[in-house]
Amino acid sequence: MDAEAAVLTADINSVNRMSPMSHQAYGPLAGVPRILDLLARHNVPATFFVPGYSAHRYPAVVRAIAEAGHEIAHHSYFHESTIGMDARTEADMIDLGLQALHDVAGVRPAGYRAPMWEMTYNTPRLLAERGFLYDSSLMDSDHPYRLAVASSEASGETGSEASGEARSLIEVPAWWGLDDWEQYAFLPDLMGSGVIESPAKALEMWTLELEAMHAIGAAFVLTCHPFLSGRPARARALELLIDRMVTLPGLWITTVGEVAKHVAGLGLAPRPCPQPVLPDAAYWIARPAPDNSERRPT
Repeated sequence: MDAEAAVLTADINSVNRMSPMSHQAYGPLAGVPRILDLLARHNVPATFFVPGYSAHRYPAVVRAIAEAGHEIAHHSYFHESTIGMDARTEADMIDLGLQALHDVAGVRPAGYRAPMWEMTYNTPRLLAERGFLYDSSLMDSDHPYRLAVASSEASGETGSEASGEARSLIEVPAWWGLDDWEQYAFLPDLMGSGVIESPAKALEMWTLELEAMHAIGAAFVLTCHPFLSGRPARARALELLIDRMVTLPGLWITTVGEVAKHVAGLGLAPRPCPQPVLPDAAYWIARPAPDNSERRPT
C-alpha cells in the first residue's frame, strides 16, 4: 500500500502537485476497500506490504486491513530508494517503519519487502538482527528457500554489533512479471512508460504464469498495488484470476507469511546470494563507484 510515498520518493517536489497525489491516494481511499471486499467474498487471505509513512497517513485503512485478518508486512518507511544507502540509515529506516506499524495497527511484522525490490547487501543482516522471519524481494528462484545471512563480522561491523552468529531468513522470491506496476503504472513525468495495458492482457499473462508455476510446484507471488489494481476493471481481472486459482488441484492460496512459516519447517540448508566479484586480471572491465553502504554518518 504505497500510496503517495512511491511518487514522493521519486520526486519530492510532487508533494505540491495535487493531481498526482490524488492518483496515489486512490489506493487507500478506494482501492483497498474494493480489494478487501473482493478477498472477503472469496475467503482469500492476503499480505499487505505497508510503508510506515502510509500507515501514519492512513491509520484507519491499515487497521481495517488488520481487522479483516490479513497479514501486514514491512515495506520501508517512505518507499525510499536504498541504492547507495549506508547501513545505519537503512537500519533507522527499518526501525521507523516497525514503529509506525506497531503504533498504528499493533503489529510486529514477520516479513519485509524492499521498495522497488531493491535490497542492499546489508538488508538481510539488518532484518535478521531484528527478528524478521522472511523477506520477499529477491528474484533468483521459483521456489522459496532459506537465505544465508552474512555475519556482522563478515559485513565489516565491529564491537558489540559483531556477534558473528550464523543467521538466515526465509526468502519468498518475486519478480517483475508478476507485478501490476509494469502493466498499469503511469503518471506523466513521474512513473511508467506511457503504455497502460489492458486488464485482459495482464490476466492472460498472469494466468499463464500461474498454470506453469503450479505445474512445477512453485510459489506464485503476485504483487498488486491498490492504486493500480484497485481500479474496477483491474479488480475484476484479479477476481477472474482467483476463480482460476481455485480450480487448480492442491493449490494453496495463503499469505506470504504462511508460506515462510511452512518453508521454515522444512529443514532446508541456507544458501547465499553472493555479491559478484570483479576479477583483477580483467582490468578493462569498468569499476563501480565506491560503495558507501557501510559508511556511517559522523
